[in-house]
Amino acid sequence: MKILVVDDDKEIVQLLEIYVKNEGYEPIAAYDGKEAITKLNTNPDIALIILDVMMPEMDGIEVVKEVRKDSQIPILILSAKTTDMDKIQGLITGADDYVTKPFNPLEVMARVKSLLRRSQNDVTNDRPDVLEIGPLTINKDSHEVKTIKGDEIQLTALEFGILYLLASHPNRVFSADDIFERVWQQESIVSAKTVMVHVSHLRDKIEEATGGEKVIETVWGVGYKIDK
Repeated sequence: MKILVVDDDKEIVQLLEIYVKNEGYEPIAAYDGKEAITKLNTNPDIALIILDVMMPEMDGIEVVKEVRKDSQIPILILSAKTTDMDKIQGLITGADDYVTKPFNPLEVMARVKSLLRRSQNDVTNDRPDVLEIGPLTINKDSHEVKTIKGDEIQLTALEFGILYLLASHPNRVFSADDIFERVWQQESIVSAKTVMVHVSHLRDKIEEATGGEKVIETVWGVGYKIDK
């Protein structure tokens, strides 16, 4: 399984390459945004991107935007920017997770493995293969979400995970921490903000595809749910 490691700091790339190899993955290195896009286009079997934000030629946010035009590959952002707004910008753009520098390589690899599990596995194994919720049909096996008209909604693995979790437990309220632990399969002190951004992005995609249908409901102070 190939992982694209992108950073203009060669020492960081070399460090991450060591940890990527130790976990049994094949690292592919790039040192700026344009090179990252080139490597991605020439290696269509890349499974995940570890991506720095502040780089020459094309920064990480622009890389995310370019990748998301035609791919839902998991993207983990690395950045020296630590404010909540910086993190939210990265997630809204289409990244799946965000780690600030300086980072612990073991934490980075834990996030990587979690994202890979999410992109390959189902949220749960004991729920129906196909769910019909409001204007949506959700297929667990193919990870496809379609509207009543048959239009497919392109979701990232994490967005699909959130939607399927809520849809497979109608009327049940899940807190942000619950969602983060079940979908990301890890614990994090920033889970609430991360989940909020992904839910917002998910809602926007659903509403755009369905003409404004409100599928995910916020229960203020508690969490999120989907009514059936």
